[in-house]
Amino acid sequence: MVWTYPTPSKAKVLGDHWERSYGDLGWKTPENEAKNPWYILLHDELQTACFGVKTGANTLCWWTVKNIALELTMDTQSGGSGVKLNGRKLHAASITTMMSTPLERPYATATRFCRQMCDKPILPKMPVYGINDWYVAYGNNSAKSIIEQTTYMSDFVSDTTNRPFSVIDDGWQVADDFAMANDKFKDMHKVADEIKKCNMRPGLWTRPLIAKQTDPINRLAPKIAGRNDPNELILDPTIPENLERIKFNMSAYKAWGYEMVKHDYSTYDIFGKWGFRMTDGFTQAGWKFYDQSKTNAEIINELYAAIKGSAGKMYIIGCNTISHLSAGVFQLNRIGDDTSGKEWARTRKMGVNTLGFRLPQHDTFYAADGDCVGLTKDVPWEKNKQWMQLLAESGSPLFVSAQLSFLGEAQKTAIKLAFNQAAKMQPTGEPLDWMVNQWPAKWKLNGRVVDFDWD
Repeated sequence: MVWTYPTPSKAKVLGDHWERSYGDLGWKTPENEAKNPWYILLHDELQTACFGVKTGANTLCWWTVKNIALELTMDTQSGGSGVKLNGRKLHAASITTMMSTPLERPYATATRFCRQMCDKPILPKMPVYGINDWYVAYGNNSAKSIIEQTTYMSDFVSDTTNRPFSVIDDGWQVADDFAMANDKFKDMHKVADEIKKCNMRPGLWTRPLIAKQTDPINRLAPKIAGRNDPNELILDPTIPENLERIKFNMSAYKAWGYEMVKHDYSTYDIFGKWGFRMTDGFTQAGWKFYDQSKTNAEIINELYAAIKGSAGKMYIIGCNTISHLSAGVFQLNRIGDDTSGKEWARTRKMGVNTLGFRLPQHDTFYAADGDCVGLTKDVPWEKNKQWMQLLAESGSPLFVSAQLSFLGEAQKTAIKLAFNQAAKMQPTGEPLDWMVNQWPAKWKLNGRVVDFDWD
C-alpha cells in the first residue's frame, strides 16, 4: 500500500524492530529502502507524524519512506512460501495514525502512539525486579549455585510487599527435554520451594520449540539455512500435538511452583534468523510448515496464545519474541539483545540503546525489560553502577546477575538501593537527548535530570 506523503527535507525517522533490538535504533535520515518494522515516526522539528499497525496483526508489517511516498508492506508468507488461504478472507492488519499535539515532545508522542497501537496491554500487578544467574553462570549453574545466589541476594531486599524474582536461566534442563531437570538440579519443585524460603519468587527459562532427538520426523519443522547447530531439532508450531507439548511443559512449571517463565529462541527457531538479519527476508525461501493455511504472524499468534493460555497466574516474559505480537499477550518482554557480564561495550550497545528507544513501549505494550546488570569483576563498576541506576529509576524491570565474590560494600549498598527503587511504581524514564544521541546520556528520572557517562 502506498500513500503520497512528501517527506520534509529536515525530517528524521524512527522505526522499531521485529523482535529484540540490536543497539542500532535511533532517529535517522530517511532511506528509500530501509524497512521500519511495525511503525514509523517522522519528526520535522515542528511536529511528529506517526504511522503504524495495531498490535496482534495477522501479517508481518513494515513501513518504507520513498521520496514523496510512504509505503506499507504486509507480508503474508507461511514459512518461506506463500500462504494458502483456501478461500478464507484474511484481515492482514489494522492501520493507525497519529499527529503530535502542539508543543508535544517526540518522546511523549511516541509513548502515546504506542498506547494507541495496543488497546489492551497485559501488565504485571506490581513492578518486576530480582536476580537472574545467566551473566554469572552462562549456563554452568546448579541447584546449589542458584540457592546460594538467592540466599545471598535476598539480604538486599527491603520491600516486603513486592517480593523479587530469582530466575533460573539456561542450564537446568535435559538438553532436548524442557519438562525434565538434569542431574545438577534433579527436583525443580524442590528448588522452587528453596527459593520461596528466601522470600523470593521462583522464575524459570525455557525454549519452547526444541524437539526431542527421539521425535518422529513428521513432528519437526524443515531444516533451513541459518540455524547454527544441525543437531538441534525444532518442533513445527503448526502441528497441534506440538502445541500440546508446549502447554504440557508450561503446566509442569506451574505445578512445580514457578511464578514466572522466560521463554526464548522462538523467532530464531521459526525463521532460522535473528531479527537483525531479517533485512532481505524473514527466512530462507521455498520451505513450508505442515499447515500452509496460516501466515507466519498467525502461526506465531497461536504459539503465543498456547503459552499464555497454559501459564495460569504465572508471569510470562518473552525473549527473542516478535514485539508487536507479544504486546497484549505477555506481561513482560525482553526488548533488546543480550547485555553482558564480560564486556561493558556490549551492555552499552545493547542495553542503553534499547532502553533509550523502546521505553515508549513500557506499560503501553508490556513491561519493557532492557536486560540484566552483569555485575562481575570483568565489567567496570563505575559503568555498571550507572546502568543499574538507570534500570532501577526508569520504571522498567530490573534484573541483576551478581558475581558474589565481587560484591564489596559499595556494590551491596547500591544493590539494596536499586532493589528498593525498582520495587515501587515510578514514572517511566525519558531520554532527553535521544534525538541526537544513539546512546542517550541525559535522562529525566523521577522529575529530575540525571547525566550518565557511558563512554
